[in-house]
Amino acid sequence: MSLAKVALIGFGEVGQILAQDLAQAGVKRISAWDVAFAEADSRPSRALADHAVERADGAVAAVKDAELVISAVTAEQDVEAAKAAAEGVEADAFFLDLNSCSPGRKRASADLIEQAGGRYVEAAVMSPFAPKRIASPMLLGGAHIHAFLRVAAPLGFAGARAYSPEIGKAAATKLCRSVMIKGIEALLTESMLAAQRYGVEDEVLDSLSDLLPLPDWPGTARYMISRSAEHGARRAEEMREAAQTVAEAGCAPTLSRAIAERQDATGGPARDEVLQLLKALEASAR
Repeated sequence: MSLAKVALIGFGEVGQILAQDLAQAGVKRISAWDVAFAEADSRPSRALADHAVERADGAVAAVKDAELVISAVTAEQDVEAAKAAAEGVEADAFFLDLNSCSPGRKRASADLIEQAGGRYVEAAVMSPFAPKRIASPMLLGGAHIHAFLRVAAPLGFAGARAYSPEIGKAAATKLCRSVMIKGIEALLTESMLAAQRYGVEDEVLDSLSDLLPLPDWPGTARYMISRSAEHGARRAEEMREAAQTVAEAGCAPTLSRAIAERQDATGGPARDEVLQLLKALEASAR
């Protein structure tokens, strides 16, 4: 089944990758809307020249006649994007929510789209998006996942799979996992920053192998710290959603909030020091 039109709500990195992949899959009409289009010099605005998409003046214009709407905005804008799209979403159009936000936000967005006559599909992207692009592994949730997969397969969603008919399960899986992954990144960053100031970073990494055997702790530290340095702000935002997810479960998000603070610092005020740390760790590995 080919689609006549797909609408992209959000035209950042993920939206731009999807625009390329959907065009290559044969979608003839791709519309895009981003709040940043209001600024002519914003990255999303400048990127329009590089993609075969129709620039929309708002969410309603973007989703008009679209059989599939894909929301790829920041987590805090998830519900607002759904609310804006719901004002014009076509009856029975699929609404794929790719955003890394809490189960509560997902359910709120689902209610808006379903009440407007659209078919909401929750998606939790379980890896960085850029390497596998539209084929990235995704857990899908909601009542329409099997119908969506029949439409999505020809478009290249090779990593998408049905996960749960209940909205929020996929988001909970991703964000509870994020507590561990982003938490380890934060722990390694804080540990190594302090260890470097004491001049004991190599000894600390060597000692970790005795307690938590990994084949290459120095390599793991360099990789995880570099990810935080490059994407700290984005990771902090995801961790705030993870904290909300933990809180929605009735647990105290004590560590999740602290991880968000560390990720924010790593990608912001402490970034220069973290980059120097990475250079030192790389030099030690030679």
